[in-house]
Amino acid sequence: MQYSDYVQYDALGLAQLVAKGEVTSDELLQLAYQRLLEVEPKINALNFTLPIEQVGKVEAEGVFAGVPFLFKDLYLDIPTMPTSSGAQGLKNYYPKQTTELVERYLQTGVRVFGKTSTPEFGLMGVTEPDAFGACRNPWDLTLSAGGSSGGSAAAVAAGIVPMAAGGDGGGSLRIPASCCGLFGFKPSRGRVPCGPNVGEYWQGAVQEHVLTRSVRDSAMMLDAINGSDIGSPFVIPKEHSYYSAIHQDQPTLTIGVCMTTPMGTLPEQETRTAFDKLTKQLEALGHKVEQVELPYSGEALLEAYLGLYYGEVAADIEWAEQLLGRKLKRDELEITTWVLAKLGEKHSAKEVVKLRRSWNQLARQMGSFHHKYDVFLSPVLTQAPPKIGELKPTLSEQKLLSLFYSLGLLGILDKVGVFDKVAQKNVAVMPYTQIANLTGQPAMSVPLWLGNRLPMGAQFIAANGQDAMLLRLAHQLEQAMPWFDKMPLVDTH
Repeated sequence: MQYSDYVQYDALGLAQLVAKGEVTSDELLQLAYQRLLEVEPKINALNFTLPIEQVGKVEAEGVFAGVPFLFKDLYLDIPTMPTSSGAQGLKNYYPKQTTELVERYLQTGVRVFGKTSTPEFGLMGVTEPDAFGACRNPWDLTLSAGGSSGGSAAAVAAGIVPMAAGGDGGGSLRIPASCCGLFGFKPSRGRVPCGPNVGEYWQGAVQEHVLTRSVRDSAMMLDAINGSDIGSPFVIPKEHSYYSAIHQDQPTLTIGVCMTTPMGTLPEQETRTAFDKLTKQLEALGHKVEQVELPYSGEALLEAYLGLYYGEVAADIEWAEQLLGRKLKRDELEITTWVLAKLGEKHSAKEVVKLRRSWNQLARQMGSFHHKYDVFLSPVLTQAPPKIGELKPTLSEQKLLSLFYSLGLLGILDKVGVFDKVAQKNVAVMPYTQIANLTGQPAMSVPLWLGNRLPMGAQFIAANGQDAMLLRLAHQLEQAMPWFDKMPLVDTH
């Protein structure tokens, strides 16, 4: 098999070739490494790569047996690879146990040969960690691949692997999918296990899954990994096959579309133009599409989500220090991470309870919306993929944060507004995705294309538990407006 043949198949297609004996898993792995050497470090998608001779053999005759695969460098622990979480201080941390989700991935028969880049602790919607450098978008190397699963998205879009693992705590599967022209699906809360380290990540906001070029790969992998594990706080009955569901007839859906952001603004004109074409396509498929107002309180959403950040970062640092058996030094984490943690330490138990109650109110508001509408449709981003460095704190902002942190004057930050400016800059570009993380609903990014031929994503959100319905809609759109053959031409010279 030549590389030009390799990229013509999705993960299931490659697995079928291996099963028929038309290609070997070693040949596929060689092609993945060949492509890796061509595009790295230009896109800078991987934090860690195993030497090819150290890659394990196929562990199980699962549905993806023999297919090259990559883990995101966050949460997915396996003793043979470090879990750095994008942080300098954890670059050489090798976990002692294997997480349940890693075990389930391996049972599908994939061959894992590396870990992909993520922002520090997965905290940003762009993947530009100080410890590893910026991950670049294969469609345009001056642009971001999104975050926090940016490395996985870049690796799939560049054709290193047909599918890679990611996670989503505020849009971290959907945002990179939007930036890189891929399919990104966040399952319902509790659908995918988090054990044994925790019962849930980020109060249940995070769900793990994969970034893919085809809907069927996503559906089949969800078949393989879904279901609670021992001691899980959520016990969701395992549904019938998602793969089978996408091939069933799609009933007419009532879709409410809203372009307004939680801040009351609108996306750029190019995004609105692409959405006009999408709504016409949905109507041509027989669905009812209506313009709707934002069905939840934008102010409450932003307050609840940012409040989540502070406490979780503080806890994550303490957890990392427990794993290392020592305190992290000032230069082992980014200044933004340290500041977030200090703000989190100041949050009272009462404030945490109030935030969780606001999550419930947001879930009720979306629940009311779904009494009338099957699906809520919005963009993923307000604009084209952001430029590298566009959403990171500027050098002057970092210096100011560092000064206030070292002097113990973080209370003044509120008055100066430095941190607010950084947060607002990010939320202005990617404000649509966080709602599904707080409410626990399934959500997905389906590829669209801007006039300049750059990718963008359309976000579809369904009621809790309606994962199969969303995947079926994605498959219908995939057939009506195919995206599989749209791949970037990465300069390999």
